Amino acid sequence: MITKDNHFLIILSAPSGGGKSTILNEILKVTNDIDYSVSYTTRSPRGTEQNGIHYHFVTEEEFQRRIDEGDFLEYAKVFGNWYGTSKSFIKDRLAKKHHVILDIDVQGASLISATDIPYVKIFILPPSMEVLHQRLVLRATDSEEEIAKRLQIAKDEVAYIPQYDYLVINDKLDIAVQDVLAIIRAEENRVCRYNHPAMDFISTGEKDD
Repeated sequence: MITKDNHFLIILSAPSGGGKSTILNEILKVTNDIDYSVSYTTRSPRGTEQNGIHYHFVTEEEFQRRIDEGDFLEYAKVFGNWYGTSKSFIKDRLAKKHHVILDIDVQGASLISATDIPYVKIFILPPSMEVLHQRLVLRATDSEEEIAKRLQIAKDEVAYIPQYDYLVINDKLDIAVQDVLAIIRAEENRVCRYNHPAMDFISTGEKDD
């Protein structure tokens, strides 16, 4: 039998307002072999966000304790708040034959790239800066000053695109979701995901004889 170890971390990054969280949620609706990695953060909940579902909302003291214990695969300070990804959760889910998907900034994605966790990195980008600005305004969670700051940071973040494996343009949501799903399924079949395909193939035939 041909076997493979094809479960990996799916990293989605995008400028603030780029739609990575929306795409992630749509993917979770239509798959049963992908788990969401709930990040830890020191920021306060926004709108209807719930603790343990959207984020683990913790104090700075609790966050620092987890850093000291080596519980984070990566962590970074973004817009004045700390964000971190649980190493133990990801390794547990991968061992149980599930992919793990998470949305993190370019700093966090760079740190994960240096670990031994198998991954695929996908950058999500709106079709233009104008569209990104419109989406941030419609989100209605930030002041004009904060929106301007996020747009400026977006200009810096796009410089990281060459470090990613794939780029998906989030113009129409349904197409962007299908693009990400296609990337995941294609990545499952990379030759490197298989253990010993040629040997397994030949030995299976010999047993049948």
